Amino acid sequence: SSLFSMQEEESEEEPKLKYERLSNGVTEILQKDAASCMTVHDKSPVKINQVSLDESGEHMGVCAEDGKVQVFGLYSGEEFHETFDCPIKIVAVHPHFVRSSCKQFVTGGKKGVKIFDITSKQRITNVPRDDISLRPDMYPCSLCWKDNVTLIIGWGTSVKICSVKERHASEMRDLPNRYVEIVSQFETEFYISGLAPLCDQLVVLSYVKEVSEKTEREYCARPRLDIIQPLSETCEEISSDALTVRGFQENECRDYHLEYSEGESLFYIVSPRDVVVAKERDQDDHIDWLLEKKKYEDIGLAYINHLVAKGEYDIAARKCQKILGKNAALWEYEVYKFKEIGQLKAISPYLPRGDPVLKPLIYEMILHEFLESDYEGFATLIREWPGDLYNNSVIVQAVRDHLKKDSQNRTLLKTLAELYTYDKNYGNALEIYLTLRHKDVFQLIHKHNLFSSIKDKIVLLMDFDSEKAVDMLLDNEDKISIKKVVEELEDRPELQHVYLHKLFKRDHHKGQRYHEKQISLYAEFDRPNLLPFLRDSIHCPLEKALEICQQRNFVEETVYLLSRMGNSRSALKMIMEELHDVDKAIEFAKEQDDAELWEDLILYSIDKPPFITGLLNNIGTHVDPILLIHRIKEGMEIPNLRDSLVKILQDYNLQILLREGCKKILVADSLSLLKKMHRTQMKGILVDDAAKPFSMVVFHCRHMFHKECLPVPSMTSPAQFCNICSAKHRGPGSAILEMKK
Repeated sequence: SSLFSMQEEESEEEPKLKYERLSNGVTEILQKDAASCMTVHDKSPVKINQVSLDESGEHMGVCAEDGKVQVFGLYSGEEFHETFDCPIKIVAVHPHFVRSSCKQFVTGGKKGVKIFDITSKQRITNVPRDDISLRPDMYPCSLCWKDNVTLIIGWGTSVKICSVKERHASEMRDLPNRYVEIVSQFETEFYISGLAPLCDQLVVLSYVKEVSEKTEREYCARPRLDIIQPLSETCEEISSDALTVRGFQENECRDYHLEYSEGESLFYIVSPRDVVVAKERDQDDHIDWLLEKKKYEDIGLAYINHLVAKGEYDIAARKCQKILGKNAALWEYEVYKFKEIGQLKAISPYLPRGDPVLKPLIYEMILHEFLESDYEGFATLIREWPGDLYNNSVIVQAVRDHLKKDSQNRTLLKTLAELYTYDKNYGNALEIYLTLRHKDVFQLIHKHNLFSSIKDKIVLLMDFDSEKAVDMLLDNEDKISIKKVVEELEDRPELQHVYLHKLFKRDHHKGQRYHEKQISLYAEFDRPNLLPFLRDSIHCPLEKALEICQQRNFVEETVYLLSRMGNSRSALKMIMEELHDVDKAIEFAKEQDDAELWEDLILYSIDKPPFITGLLNNIGTHVDPILLIHRIKEGMEIPNLRDSLVKILQDYNLQILLREGCKKILVADSLSLLKKMHRTQMKGILVDDAAKPFSMVVFHCRHMFHKECLPVPSMTSPAQFCNICSAKHRGPGSAILEMKK
């Protein structure tokens, strides 16, 4: 049979402890002799009636039937002894007896438990036993120290948890400087044979008597080792194991003892014929139990717990994906575990985002964790997680609360805009994007058709990126009219100009009502494009344009406007007097091709040698150079005159050569065409049989007419011509053929 069994044979609950018999010859010894007591320490185990060691293993207390209690140092000359007037069955030395402030021990006999302070050589208190009907020699007291000030007393079925406290100086008088307060007291189901602490719980070794169903007589059942959770007036059972020790049928309550080694969490169950060691189950034991029960999912959970215990949080979180799969409940359980150890960030990248979907609270909890410590990580999750995983309004409010403390944080602002976008609160999102001057603002407007929302934000859009803003506004003119845009930009003329300029480049006529305004805008902000605008626009008022250009002394633009208004002579005069640019003046005269302008240019230039040189170099093809040369005064020194005259002669020779060449080409072409025409006219012409009864006139262009349909030749114009070709300006036909039948 197994060494122990669970309280419920079919229980699916995992045991807390594992058991094995103490070997190394103990079994052989106990076959010949019976164990009466035992204590445990890794330095010096001693066998006696009742022995107690402190935590250091340097002080040992012993008690005997003659009422003597001794505490002495195993490695020093210290020794303390006390004699009581009754047999002492148990002793417990303070765990920190080695310290001068902790020279205390506890003894128990037949009447009760006495707590003695060796330092003051005073008995602190006496805790009497509750059930005096029980024989103290058959049901001895059990003692153990939980910590420096907490003593646990077990007697019969009663457990008392006592706290040793310092007495206030004003209360001392003739009393001991310490006193004992019972902080918890409760009853157990069975008789107590031993006690030991286990963290905040208790390990209780119990002597069990049961009644036989057949004989209705009491018999000694297997002892039990229970783990309980003490409460103020009761306790909660955590686990309960029945131990199959040798000879349990013959043992009494006094025959069992429980000792423990705190450092190793080992518990020794001593009976006359057996010593059993119990220890806490480790991770390997847990895995073996899960395999035995075929709880494979729990094995995975145990592996995750193992990784967490080793501090490998990222690996543990990554394994959750495979181990937890689509079990939403397990996912949520693990998330809370990661929260308890402060590692929510580690599991966040691996959370399921669909099939399964966890409770919104889980995602919100992780988002709040990032929001408190990592804005960038928070922003990443908002971008990556679908917005329906969490309560969007809750996260929006949380972000807004943080912005109250850091209103200019770009990461938070951008994230808030994304949250607004998901919530379809496009107006607020757009406002944030514009404030941040974010590149996605135009995409947001197009994607969600937010043109009605930006009518009062045109200036912000233009300030952010005027090029993209103008393109967007012009592409969506049907949604935001030109008039509305111009009105919104009224206080920002430089932006107004950018918009109207691009509108004009797209279509010269759409913004014609603003062409007058544009004259001033070009003059103020973009003079290089003023002249092209004046040339291309047919809607701007020339008088207004001339007034503005004259006020600003824009000579080139004024020259153009004067010329366009028909005042070419004033324009030419301005070029010569204001610009002093003979090349430009000549170019202007060439464009106008007006003899009077050339005359004005010559008259203006005749007393200016540089102008004369320019004229000599450029007017050869437009004006006879002799007219200019004859007017040059005797003795006037003209720069580069020789070169200019040589150029005139070269140009003249070139013109002669060009004319002769053109003449040769013309004669050759004329002769070729004449021959071609002659060959064509000599060819026969097919006349339709239907026309045979009539007199027909056929022209060499192949058009035929009834003779009666043609006009009668007159004395002034005896020749006849094809009416059709004459109408098309193709010239007349040549000879006429008359055919009569």
